[in-house]
Amino acid sequence: MGVSDRDVSALAGLDFDEIAALVDELGEPPYRARQLFSWIQEKSARDSDALTNLPKALRDRLADVLPLRAATAGTRHDSKDGTFKLLARFHDGETAECVYIPEGDRRTVCISTQVGCGVGCIFCASGEQGVVRNLDAGEIVDQVHLVRTASGGERPGNVVVMGMGEPLHNVNPLVKALRLLQDPRGLDLSPRRITVSTSGPRAGFRELLSSGVKVNLAVSLHAAEDRLRQELVPRGDTGTVQELQGMAAAWFRATRRDVTFEYVLLAGINDRDEDALALARLAGRHLNVNLIPMNPVPYAPQLRAPSRERIQSFVDLLERAGVVVHVRRQRGDDVAAACGQLRLSRAGPAC
Repeated sequence: MGVSDRDVSALAGLDFDEIAALVDELGEPPYRARQLFSWIQEKSARDSDALTNLPKALRDRLADVLPLRAATAGTRHDSKDGTFKLLARFHDGETAECVYIPEGDRRTVCISTQVGCGVGCIFCASGEQGVVRNLDAGEIVDQVHLVRTASGGERPGNVVVMGMGEPLHNVNPLVKALRLLQDPRGLDLSPRRITVSTSGPRAGFRELLSSGVKVNLAVSLHAAEDRLRQELVPRGDTGTVQELQGMAAAWFRATRRDVTFEYVLLAGINDRDEDALALARLAGRHLNVNLIPMNPVPYAPQLRAPSRERIQSFVDLLERAGVVVHVRRQRGDDVAAACGQLRLSRAGPAC
């Protein structure tokens, strides 16, 4: 594959073998590949001037081939709880949002896989205007490096693919990005520190499973009955609730990792006792539940989270049935950085 034939927006989207091939094409010794890959993926270098152990002539030639990074930082919004939301601006002017979430000693980065989203969950702002385009692997992984730079260089402890877009509608770039994040010559993130959240598209799940990549899987369920789930998650070819349960079981068999059902709680819609009992029948051993009280979105003012008392009753019913259940703590909602609040934005000034 020639330099000009690579379907990536930046060097950040090349894996180690591709970097090695590029270095060879440029007539450089093989050890330059490890140096270059380390600068991009381990040290999060943002421009060619930072590559101090590479000859300037090589840095200039690399700049002629592809930009170093796939994204630049746009507007940053800081929450009172320490969370911040960052706009990632790509080469064509499109943008997506990513989020930094500190909690104790843990640092989590939430990243996007598409500009917009085509699934159309009624409680999520990301799908309000549909999907514009997929992100390539460099654009996905570069959000982690952008947030790392914006947080003062802290290495992320956890990465969650829970931002804008349906990851399994963009599965091949997703898998490549996951492998870049896990590469021991780069950030070397443990598979146990990465979670992919999906509504469960059939074809995309089969591809993810066959790729052999190992991460935590979270399935966006939101209803334990097919008719209601179709209303809440109207598009995406995600199959029936029973099929989603089968996907979770297949993922556990392949990876030996417990799967999480994500369930956005909507007052008067999916928070009844019978909803909890139906959810309990789907969950169980190796299949946990993460309850997410709905975060407000401006275009759907009729939707709201249940009361604390109603949430606790829902939790109690699940726990009495033996289900491992967690309630997600609300983070960054004051700057629209919480779950379901990310949406299409125009690029703002660099932060």
